[in-house]
Amino acid sequence: MPRKMDMSLFGGMTYTHSGRTGVRSLTWTTFMPVTCCNSSANIPLCVGSRCWTITNARPLRGGTRPRNRSKASSPPAEAPKRSTLAYANSHRPWQLYQGVFEQLLGRCQTLAAERRRPFRFKNPLRVIDSTVIDLCLEVFDWAKYRRTKGAIKLHLQLQDCGCLPCWALVTEGRTHDVRVAQGLSFDPGTIVVMDRAYTDYGMFGRWDAEGVFFVTRMKANAQYEVIHSLPGGGGAFRGEEWIRLTGVAAKGCTCILRRIRIWDAENEREIVLLTNQRSLAATTIGRIYRYRWQIELFFKALKQNLRIKTFVGTSENAVKTQVWTALIAILLLKFMQIKSSWQWSLSNLAAMLRFNLLTYRDLWEWLNDPYGVPIREPEPVQLTLTL
Repeated sequence: MPRKMDMSLFGGMTYTHSGRTGVRSLTWTTFMPVTCCNSSANIPLCVGSRCWTITNARPLRGGTRPRNRSKASSPPAEAPKRSTLAYANSHRPWQLYQGVFEQLLGRCQTLAAERRRPFRFKNPLRVIDSTVIDLCLEVFDWAKYRRTKGAIKLHLQLQDCGCLPCWALVTEGRTHDVRVAQGLSFDPGTIVVMDRAYTDYGMFGRWDAEGVFFVTRMKANAQYEVIHSLPGGGGAFRGEEWIRLTGVAAKGCTCILRRIRIWDAENEREIVLLTNQRSLAATTIGRIYRYRWQIELFFKALKQNLRIKTFVGTSENAVKTQVWTALIAILLLKFMQIKSSWQWSLSNLAAMLRFNLLTYRDLWEWLNDPYGVPIREPEPVQLTLTL
């Protein structure tokens, strides 16, 4: 995978954000494992017969020591000093890793564009949501959330092609989702899917004027007038009304909207959706909102497989650095998942990679056939002349 994330990419971002100051001896071949393992949840680094789970700079340095390698692999590099690692992690700005993430995203999007999309319509689909990462307020005093609790919030935007995270933002835990959504911009024709926490009628009106569609759940206390109604067609579709919002809060959204009632058989409840998309079928709108669950699964996989619950450093820069390296690591996992011909789940791929860390085998061969037995080349036999 380091070949996909080459030195020129990381080196360019390092010079852009002055990340080499004081840590020129920390080369690419030693820093790349540190970056990936810094965001790992329970991935051990093994040296000889000893293994550690990453919790501080000492085992990080041990994990970068030379190991037994095949002759075909690259030559071993010198392990960096603990002080060098600590200095790099505290002084390299988190914007450096954000830039690396954005550069990698472009390469992954090119590969994901070749895969089949989950919907037949041509509109780009974006799912936006956020998750709270709890922190101890006494240790992380800069992460204000509640009176006795600290936290940061990770805002994420997921695209439908490959379920890739195409945008991310780390803020204080008390930052409201609507404030972040108000600063987002989308191309005309984009369908944005979100939950009720992003309800802002003024923002909905602006998106409608810009040609951006949205699908969200309607609040129970919303005031509206019905223009005309359509009966349900059986199955999950219960009915539809074309409405116009009323009340003081709806002055910024004067467009005609669709109020669609969908029956959730799994939870035995009725879901009321609100959208300004007036050309797609009501059942398709229901499937679009159901697709929002993919971002919840992404957050679950991120917290289960990568280290964003416990942190190596306590400063704001250290925490944001660890979050962005976690996003880089999961982007690499998504890249392998998309490129592989094997039907991997993200959690299964992360677990199998942990089990095969010390196995010398071609990565793509293993990804396409993880349970196959590799072909062993016959050992060379030296010819001897008997006299």
